[in-house]
Amino acid sequence: MPQPELLETFPNPYPDRDYEIFMTTPEFTSLCPLGGVESDAAELALLKGGAPDFATINITYVPAAACLELKSLKLYLWSFRNDGIFYERVVNRILDDLVAAAQPRRLKVVGDFNVRGGLKSIITAEHVAR
Repeated sequence: MPQPELLETFPNPYPDRDYEIFMTTPEFTSLCPLGGVESDAAELALLKGGAPDFATINITYVPAAACLELKSLKLYLWSFRNDGIFYERVVNRILDDLVAAAQPRRLKVVGDFNVRGGLKSIITAEHVAR
């Protein structure tokens, strides 16, 4: 289950300047929510979802008063590891949780998911402060 309470921030050292921060992780994992569709392995029955899904998650944001602390972001992303969740929900959940934690001027999350069943999915969600 994703744990947004793990996210920490620190004061933006340049709050009056617009600048972009880009972070990427090629090691994101979650579980297919349709338990065992891709495999009939007995151990999958013990998990809430099914087979693992792998993705590269790219996060680009323009901070306002706060910046995201990297170790806490890593731990937060790891919290998806045993969660049965659709790709679309992964990306939008990450966006919502990061916006709530850091309240950036702009934030974009791109989930580039590995091929599954011959199909590749890339999901993008964006936030612009009003």
